[in-house]
Amino acid sequence: MADIKDPENTIIMTLKGGDVVIELLPDVAPAHTARMKELARAGAYDNVAFHRVIDGFMAQTGDVANGNMENNFNIGRAGTGGSDLPDLPAEFSKVPHARGSLGAARSQNPNSANSQFFINFKDNDFLNGQYTVYGQVISGMEHVDDITRGEPPMNPDRMISVKVAADV
Repeated sequence: MADIKDPENTIIMTLKGGDVVIELLPDVAPAHTARMKELARAGAYDNVAFHRVIDGFMAQTGDVANGNMENNFNIGRAGTGGSDLPDLPAEFSKVPHARGSLGAARSQNPNSANSQFFINFKDNDFLNGQYTVYGQVISGMEHVDDITRGEPPMNPDRMISVKVAADV
């Protein structure tokens, strides 16, 4: 496992292949960082599906309203929901959408991010300055690379658990 420098601002996401350690960026995107920790601590991300996974681009998850059903009945709606919390204002920065970066998913409205996020499979510079970056995978990216592809995947992979490292 990675060397965790700041456990309060580090996420441990357990996938089928193992743990993915994500260093959050509270200095860059404090509201998005706080939201991820709040939802992780509430268990809201546990068992949520990766509902949009595009090869050579990114893996999207975090629809806590529609993505955590035991069967795939609602998976077709995954990507349309968020949490019960209010949407977040954009926190755009100079941090690039590099391989392993965590970006806030949103609608056309830049201030509509809520609970959904994506992890970039490669450098996606065309997203720079248009989507909030608020984390970086520091270990376990091979497990992200193994997520089943599809929009939505027939049998989507899920986040088994998402925890703040300080709580583990």
